Amino acid sequence: MCGIVGYVGEKQAQGVVIEGLRRLEYRGYDSAGIALIDDGRIASDKRAGKLANLEKAIEESPLPSSTTGIGHTRWATHGAPNDANAHPHLGARGRVALVHNGIIENFARLRARLEADGHDLVSETDTEVAAHLLEQQLEAGADLTTAMQAVCRELEGAFTLVAMDAQDPSRVVAARRNSPLVVGLGEGENFLGSDVAAFIEHTRDALELGQDQVVTITREGVDVSDFDGNPAEGTCYHVDWDLSAAEKDGYDWFMRKEIHEQPRAVADALLGRHTESGALKLDEVRISDEDLREIDKIIIIACGTSNYAAMVAKYAIEHWTRIACEVELSHEFRYRDPILTRNTLVVAISQSGETADTLMAIRYAREQKSKVLAICNTNGSTIPRESDAVIYTHAGPEIGVASTKGFVTQLIACYLLGLFLAQVRGTRFGDEIRDVVEELAKLPGHLQRQLDESASVLDLAKTLADAKSVLFLGRHAGFPVALEGALKLKELAYIHAEGFAAGELKHGPIALIEQDLPVFCVVPPRGRDQLHDKMVSAIQEIRARGARTIVLAEEGDDDVAPYADVLLPLPVVPTLLQPVVAAIPLQLFACELATLMGHDVDQPRNLAKSVTVE
Repeated sequence: MCGIVGYVGEKQAQGVVIEGLRRLEYRGYDSAGIALIDDGRIASDKRAGKLANLEKAIEESPLPSSTTGIGHTRWATHGAPNDANAHPHLGARGRVALVHNGIIENFARLRARLEADGHDLVSETDTEVAAHLLEQQLEAGADLTTAMQAVCRELEGAFTLVAMDAQDPSRVVAARRNSPLVVGLGEGENFLGSDVAAFIEHTRDALELGQDQVVTITREGVDVSDFDGNPAEGTCYHVDWDLSAAEKDGYDWFMRKEIHEQPRAVADALLGRHTESGALKLDEVRISDEDLREIDKIIIIACGTSNYAAMVAKYAIEHWTRIACEVELSHEFRYRDPILTRNTLVVAISQSGETADTLMAIRYAREQKSKVLAICNTNGSTIPRESDAVIYTHAGPEIGVASTKGFVTQLIACYLLGLFLAQVRGTRFGDEIRDVVEELAKLPGHLQRQLDESASVLDLAKTLADAKSVLFLGRHAGFPVALEGALKLKELAYIHAEGFAAGELKHGPIALIEQDLPVFCVVPPRGRDQLHDKMVSAIQEIRARGARTIVLAEEGDDDVAPYADVLLPLPVVPTLLQPVVAAIPLQLFACELATLMGHDVDQPRNLAKSVTVE
């Protein structure tokens, strides 16, 4: 959610911080602010709204030159998105500037204590409490690092804190608990950020921090400790994408660029995952074959788009492995007292690796002694670090809030997991696994052809620019695709959209059908039991009641063509792999419709890229 930047070095901090905040805009925010140290005092400005508002204010009233600074883009939790609640927040005497991501759960009690001591807090936020507490420690004689350690021991909840002391311009100090923070390692300068995009222009060497750690950055180096002041260590790694990967590269939206990056992303997700003979090798799966053979139940936990990838995974994993597989929303999982054993494998899907609901769920699973495997795109993030195993999706940076290549690469990772389990457990022969791997290898080519021939989808969006409601229908693995298609439209176009299992039509949803209502229908490939014919029957039913049918069906499907007002052909792939190719036209449609409606496609209202609070 909130974007955080910190800098100490030789450059002008204002430029570094503002540029870092710009690269974090994709996380979603409703205000922005910056603080610099100048001659023993804090100079700051903060504004509600977009980063452009802050830049305009700084242009009109310039901030002083400084080589130490922090910045923040806020997604409101405590208090309205206005200037007063924007970050940074200052201590009572203006000595400390602090920015914060997360929620301090005991802030009301701490605030009451401060107010009883005569402190005047000017915002509605939980963050300002931490700034006052930190300054109290400094006034009592502590340095900024020791003060941060002491304050963190008082705080409850999930938080990242980054602070500066006006009387000590040599350092910026940060702390994290259950909230993302990464250190950028430079020469004569060091950086802090919510993720590496904040400093990728300057360095690709990063340091990941553990839980409940404090980090101090200076020009000379980086020092890590725990909340009790004991020395600690982070883990260094190299970022494997560069600045150009985070630029729009000529596209109007990051999302559109990321849609068109999907052939490459799928190829990267498959790279190095199998031998020449077709046998799978997943080096990041650190769970032994013996333990994998003992698994008797799989529970996949995820939120949002990742949850729909999980629903597809259930079909594939059960089919290939014959292991019972459940799908749970992460935020519901631990509250229903789930039945977990040592033989349960919990699979956590999170694009960012910092999703708070999913993180809390995997911690609960590990307390119950279950094995946890993460499917994630972000190297060094918390969820993979706290899991027993990981499958990285290798999608590269995804800047648009609405996930596209994140979704399809999660599907690829789920397929790889299912096939790997089948290989280890012997539920599929080697040639069967090799056949599916060969079909997976064809997907980048299929996706590229879809993108090259996408004009009909873009034209369709123009004809539906005035639609007030859109329905999506699917069966089997097409049902999660219908849900994902509806979600994309809700996220981007802000219109009513719902996905339904086509078999549910006669159980209620058919009452919604009216003249000219657009209905997207995801048709299973032919030959899959009777699913195809049943889906065709459902299309006939809604068309007879006046719906405008927009049909996604494999090329050459002549049976469904007579009942399609608009036919969007899909490449011929196995049933379980169809969600990958079916997602493309739905993504393109949502992106184009939102563009035509004048919406900000990359930063939809009220949404954040990574939900880091429960």
